[in-house]
Amino acid sequence: MADATTKLAVLGSPIAHSLSPLLHGTAYDRLGLDWNYEAVEVTGETLADFVESRDASWRGLSLTMPLKWDVMPLLDSVSPLVRETGSANTVLLADGRRSGFNTDVFGLVEAFKRHGRTRLDTVLILGGGATAASALVAAKSLGATRVFVGVRAVERAAHLVAIGAALGVELQVREFADLIQIDEVVDAVISTLPNGTAIELSLDPDVIRTAVLLDVAYSPWPSVLATAWPGESVIGGLDMLVLQALQQVRIFVNADPNAPLDHEDDVRDSMFAAVGL
Repeated sequence: MADATTKLAVLGSPIAHSLSPLLHGTAYDRLGLDWNYEAVEVTGETLADFVESRDASWRGLSLTMPLKWDVMPLLDSVSPLVRETGSANTVLLADGRRSGFNTDVFGLVEAFKRHGRTRLDTVLILGGGATAASALVAAKSLGATRVFVGVRAVERAAHLVAIGAALGVELQVREFADLIQIDEVVDAVISTLPNGTAIELSLDPDVIRTAVLLDVAYSPWPSVLATAWPGESVIGGLDMLVLQALQQVRIFVNADPNAPLDHEDDVRDSMFAAVGL
């Protein structure tokens, strides 16, 4: 176990708004660990210098976009989920090695489960970035066999087509304007779009009526998209944020994403309470 000088950080640009220091600080306080977790302004151009200059006092890094892609060449090893999604949002610094993990998939899956959605069949994903790739893997792990992806331009989703093929998921990519043509039962819509994104988006009213919306946006809340959904069928981005951070804490403390923390239920509840949930 690392000592009280242990340092961790969330990296990104902009990053001052991040709730990660609050969530991680709450977890480490609950675990009795005097660890220092801060937000650091880092861009893709400065990422390599920052990572390579960390000394032995550093235990781990959390990454926001686009650093989830930029960090890949800097890693010594990656988890199976990183290989599947092509991105890492977590780096464990231990024994002179940089190990990459993806906790976004866990955050998405557990957010659905927290709201009683333990199985999905047909899913619509909005957006084509790194979080969309995690959403695709999460949908598959919840049983989805068919996935629609909505993007501004179809060519932006080529990597998602490849991931879908590897997962054995029937995947269709459509531009936002064509989503209105989806007239079949959709169990869930996962929006990975930044809050406030201006898009021409029209969905069949039956999709809005029958599908649960998980919107990864959380500030300000409700998001633009969430305002169009029945309130009881909306899962906000804070759920995912807390739960992906919980798995990051597992990695930083136990060096294992699947090893529960001591008193994990209490730690999780404290993290949710810290953000008002």
